[in-house]
This record gives sequence, structure tokens and C-alpha cells, in this order.
Amino acid sequence: MTAKTHKTPSGDIHYWVNIIDAEGVTLVFLPGLTVDHRLFEKQIEYFKDKYNVFVWDAPAHSASWPFKYDFSLFDAAKWLNEIFEEEKITRPVIIGQSMGGYLGQVYAELYPEKLKGFISIDSAPLQRKYLGGFYLWILKRIEPIYRSFPWKLLVKMCARGAAESEYGRRYMRETLMSLDGGKRRYAKLAGYGYKILAEAYEKELPYEIKCPALLICGEKDRVGFCIRFNKAWHKNTGIPLEWVKDAGHNSNTDAPEIVNKLIEGFVENQVEL
Repeated sequence: MTAKTHKTPSGDIHYWVNIIDAEGVTLVFLPGLTVDHRLFEKQIEYFKDKYNVFVWDAPAHSASWPFKYDFSLFDAAKWLNEIFEEEKITRPVIIGQSMGGYLGQVYAELYPEKLKGFISIDSAPLQRKYLGGFYLWILKRIEPIYRSFPWKLLVKMCARGAAESEYGRRYMRETLMSLDGGKRRYAKLAGYGYKILAEAYEKELPYEIKCPALLICGEKDRVGFCIRFNKAWHKNTGIPLEWVKDAGHNSNTDAPEIVNKLIEGFVENQVEL
């Protein structure tokens, strides 16, 4: 993977890319909130010699820090598209975990003709009808809630809540403990992320996925109402839904072999190669 940087008015975005076929499909891995590109290390390892591969540290995350907290999910999608244009990525298949899945839906709203495939991993639909008013209210008030917890307890809770496997939990612990600023930085980052997510919901846009799509969700996902949302998303749209046994919210770290095969099967059978 080649490390690169994209400059924006709010800060520099760091990303990694490996292009083996200029005309081929590019698997675009978008990590969730508060985690970094290493969330997908098992996927990158598996796919980097089979397809073009892209992954980033989202704005304000890990290497893409410092970064001004003045952007929206729509800004992030536009910056992602700018990177695609710079790298001549013309056939992106977005694979977004949690917040990365929400960002993928914003990208699909802005650039429906460009997206060749979409996979949601433990994410949820972005249409306003799925979200109750109280849940939307809570999304805007996450930062003080997280600040009220002792830091070590918060790290332990986040690790256990995100993953079922020791590998997945260790990754979460190490990622959170490496944050410069500890609890204060984590609470700000998570709080801002949920705030711009709420704002995306409030736009009440169609967020329709017009390309081939797949929903993946861990059977033991305990984050929010992810399981319920995925059931409703599948029922209302007909998008195929695959459950990952014994996996939590970060199902791609809990069961990488299964998730890799689901991604591979989707690309081979649903995306025009």
C-alpha cells in the first residue's frame, strides 16, 4: 500500500492505496467512528493482490489529525470524491463499517452515477423514517455522556461493545489508548461524529442506493439498534442481508474470513468487472 495525503481547508487526510489495474474495480474501505484504517487490515491483506484497494483515516482520525471540527458528512464525501479523481479511481465499490457505511450512503446520494457497488458492515440506513426523535436528540449530546465515564472503564466498555473476538477487542483497546488527549479527545471525536450524523438524518434526503448493494451485520451487534435497523433496511429495500455468526459490531474483525468471502462473492457476482 502506498501512503498519500489529500489537503483540505480543514486539514490533511491521510490514505493508502494500491492500484493493480487502472481500469478495474477499487474496493474502498471506510472505517467507522473513532477507529482508523487498521480496522480493515484483514481485508486489505486478503484483497490487495486481487483488486485495487483504498483505505483512509477519516477526517480528524488518527493520521488525519489535527483537523478542524467544521466539516459535515457531505464535506467528507466530497473530499473522498476528490481523492478518487486524483487517483483516477473510476469504479469504486464502497465498503463502509458503521460510520463508514453512513458516509457511503452520503456518497451514493451525491454521486449515484459513480458508485459501482455498496456494502454496509454493521451500519444502518440514513433515511429519517428509521430514526425516532429521542434517538436523534441523543446523537447530538454524546460528548458530555462520554466525558462522564472514567477513561479506563470507557475503553473497556467500547472494546467489549464493539467486538466479540480477542483480536477485535485488542484492536479497539489499542486504538483508543493511542488517542492523543485520551478521554477528552475521544469524547470530542465521537460527539462530533454523532452530531454530523444527526445533521445528515435531518436533511431528510432519499439516500437511495442505486447500485448493487449488500448488508452485513454481526448477530451479536450491540451498538445502538443496528440489528433492528438492518432487518428493517432489508425488508423495505430488498437489499440482501447476511448475518455473521458470533460477531459483534466490528464483524469484519470478529470473523474476517467470513466477511472477506461475502465481499468477494458480492464483487464477483454483483459488480460488473
